[in-house]
Amino acid sequence: MMASTDINLPRLSRRQMLASMGGGAGLVALKAMLAEQAVAAESPKPDLHAPKEPHYTPRATRVIWLFMHGGPSHVDLFDPKPDLVKYAGQPVPDSFGSVMTRRNVAKNPLLGPIKPFRKHGESGLEISDFLPHTAQHADRLCVIRSMHGDSVNHPQSVYQMNTGNILMGHPSVGSWVAYGLGTENRDMPAFVVLPDPGGGLKGGPPAWGSGYLPASYQGVTMRPGKAPILNLAPQPGISAEKQNHAFSLLQGINGDFLQRVGEDDELQARIAAYELAFRMQAAAPALVDIDEETAATHRLYGLDNKETAEFGRRCLLARRMIERGVRFVQVHSGDTLGWDAHKDVLSNHTKYCGSTDLPVAGLLTDLSQRGLLDDTLVIWCGEFGRMPMSEQGKGRDHNPWGYCSWLAGAGIEGGRALGATDAIGLRAAEDRVHVRDFHATILHLMGVDHLELSYFHNGLEERLTGPQEAHIVEAV
Repeated sequence: MMASTDINLPRLSRRQMLASMGGGAGLVALKAMLAEQAVAAESPKPDLHAPKEPHYTPRATRVIWLFMHGGPSHVDLFDPKPDLVKYAGQPVPDSFGSVMTRRNVAKNPLLGPIKPFRKHGESGLEISDFLPHTAQHADRLCVIRSMHGDSVNHPQSVYQMNTGNILMGHPSVGSWVAYGLGTENRDMPAFVVLPDPGGGLKGGPPAWGSGYLPASYQGVTMRPGKAPILNLAPQPGISAEKQNHAFSLLQGINGDFLQRVGEDDELQARIAAYELAFRMQAAAPALVDIDEETAATHRLYGLDNKETAEFGRRCLLARRMIERGVRFVQVHSGDTLGWDAHKDVLSNHTKYCGSTDLPVAGLLTDLSQRGLLDDTLVIWCGEFGRMPMSEQGKGRDHNPWGYCSWLAGAGIEGGRALGATDAIGLRAAEDRVHVRDFHATILHLMGVDHLELSYFHNGLEERLTGPQEAHIVEAV
């Protein structure tokens, strides 16, 4: 915080001064575009978001993460269990031991898969009839059937899957990638989040926040339409001349402050974020203008169908973003409840598979046709899976002890299932993959050593994978 003495200026904070001049992210931006040469000549500073070299040759240079909020049921989508069919309606056998559940369903009867599984592609990978379009890409998918985490609750599991920790306040995976690799497009952030318009994730913005990393590495939420980023456009009546004058004053204050205190990483990060916000005023609206896409592309993503249009639009935006240099894009499916099928798996998953299946398949097809899939990592997962026992007759409770994710692109061999849950899909049993192993593998595919990517905070070298040992899934 700037001291209130030693400066021959009115007693106003930077925030107060900017607020009195109209506010808005565009106004807050330093004169990055209006007088960029003058700024560079007067006080050159490092570009915190410039592209950085990976630790080794990457297989993926960008990521599209399809996050299914609420907990999709692995035993109804990607993890076929013949024993679950065989013993449906019976209690869990004693041989499986005690079971920790959130809603005391451990003694409820087993519930068989809601829809049948079928083999698809040359590989014969088994996928549920819930996902007929995704199933057409079976030979591209590497399904991890042995995922596991540490919490039965949504917020904590959302945090763990997105930040590596069940507690809030830690940087998200996208923030770590932005910090470690930078952005390839200086007019766009390295990390963009496309939320579900029906509501946010349980746990909220900390799931895509920067935690203890500089704030400029947090995920920037965007949406379709003429105003893709809220509070970005300059306020009416603020001319370029007034903006320029405000930026000049602000730079003078910041310059004096930095001269007195020396390097200030937090302030420099904030300045970088403001400059980026100003540049995005011009870049973001053009980026989200999907009208320039062909009618065939719109159909490919399901934009001509009410059921699939919303998620399809976000998938198409994700492709446009990574095509233009955005490093990491996360696409959310599911409102505040989302895939959380406590009462009725059939009703819930019919809705959410129906809205996402075609767009996901369209995204994989489009990336492949454009040659982008070769170095783009596509991730599909939720925060956990669901129990093999029934809840309220036709639903399933949360299950963090065993569930599925899948990866595609980035040179990954598809048509495979790695690891396994036990006979009823209750717990990860073979080649178990903890969330921190999953994160280490994502970084590895991007050419980043999870042990080398660190940030000094409160006397500790913090890492995405935390202090516990994490293993790269070598089979990927």
